[in-house]
Amino acid sequence: MSKQIYKPRPVTGFPEWLPEVRLVEQRWMDHIRRTFESYGFCSIETPSIEELDVLRAKGEVDKEIYVIERLHKDENEKGDTRLALHFDQTVPLARYVAQHFNELDFPFKRYQMQKVWRGERPQAGRFREFYQCDIDVIGVDNVPIHFDSELAAIMVDILRGLNIGPFQMQISNRKILMGLCAGMGIEDPTPVTRAVDKIEKIGKDETKKLLIDAGLSNDNAQKILTFATIKTTDTSFVGQVIDLGVNNETLAQGLAELASVMDHLAHVETGFVVADLSIVRGLDYYTGTVYETKLLENPGFGSICSGGRYEDLAGSYINKHLPGVGISIGLSRLFDYMRINNKLDIKAKCPTDILVCLPNEDKRALTNETARILRAKGYNVETYHADQKIKKQLGYAEKKGIPFVWFPPFEEGQPHEVKDMTTGDQSQADPNTWEK
Repeated sequence: MSKQIYKPRPVTGFPEWLPEVRLVEQRWMDHIRRTFESYGFCSIETPSIEELDVLRAKGEVDKEIYVIERLHKDENEKGDTRLALHFDQTVPLARYVAQHFNELDFPFKRYQMQKVWRGERPQAGRFREFYQCDIDVIGVDNVPIHFDSELAAIMVDILRGLNIGPFQMQISNRKILMGLCAGMGIEDPTPVTRAVDKIEKIGKDETKKLLIDAGLSNDNAQKILTFATIKTTDTSFVGQVIDLGVNNETLAQGLAELASVMDHLAHVETGFVVADLSIVRGLDYYTGTVYETKLLENPGFGSICSGGRYEDLAGSYINKHLPGVGISIGLSRLFDYMRINNKLDIKAKCPTDILVCLPNEDKRALTNETARILRAKGYNVETYHADQKIKKQLGYAEKKGIPFVWFPPFEEGQPHEVKDMTTGDQSQADPNTWEK
């Protein structure tokens, strides 16, 4: 009976990388992790699955949820107890905070770097399985506004360190637009927020048309349009909004909060952070500060880092008022954009710093001992796997991008030598004292 051969093929929407690409992705994640921790954020990891009913409570992604069931489940198993893969990290965080409330220290500063799953149609920048890197600050009854600035500064530090090219974080405050609408007598702000949210895509004329179609007078539509085009690198947006001549308590509170955030970001190099009053994000979820981040070379790609402030994280789980502020990087989406556009710094195909050559099989113990000494000094070291010609061993190191090749003594009394594969220089070296 002949063996059936299957042609290997990936499942669309579930990325997998070659070792040299995965190595860069891991280094991105190491950089992100180090930056989060440098600001005192602690790591948590929640299960990949949550109860389906819990996930469905956030109804706008209901059609994208992947349900988990056993192939051979028992007949008596109830369908309504199904589990599902989480589609973001907010729902798991809410459950986690409520469950461990009495064990956590508040304000709770956590970061989470995990895969999430969404049943979307795969396309450029859209995956079914992808990494998100989130940070949130959760408080009991209150979260100081300075955390809104800190989260923005953290993400600017991260994105600059990833060398993704020019980018800009746009920050606003939902209270400003909500207060403006209330002060203008607009009872339902939803059509206004939808129109403002589209201004970069459809332009001013089409935005104004949407506002008038929603029932606004020409004067009010023009006032909203003027508001939505306010964009400053400092707090001068406050005066421009005041000049619109609308008075409202919520509006004033939003202006004060955003001005405070921008003041606390004055240390960030000009251009990386702007106050952009067209930024709205979700109507139901965010209640204060909101963030979006664009690649300046391709603003149409959409936001690569977004989030905002919310009133209550876990109100459906626990009788506590738990406001917070959070922001997230869509790591896989950004990483794949950089990969497709040949912007990743791909060099080595492995993490090895040093390849220790094998002079011959009789020297295997010496080769291994040399490698152990170098590993103890903190280097990533591998030994060559077979008794082959030195030329072939050097070719192996070159092919994998290993920067140094180590030669143990071929004969008794000879010194160790090391070859720099980048410069071609070769010199004597002592494995106990050598530094690359």
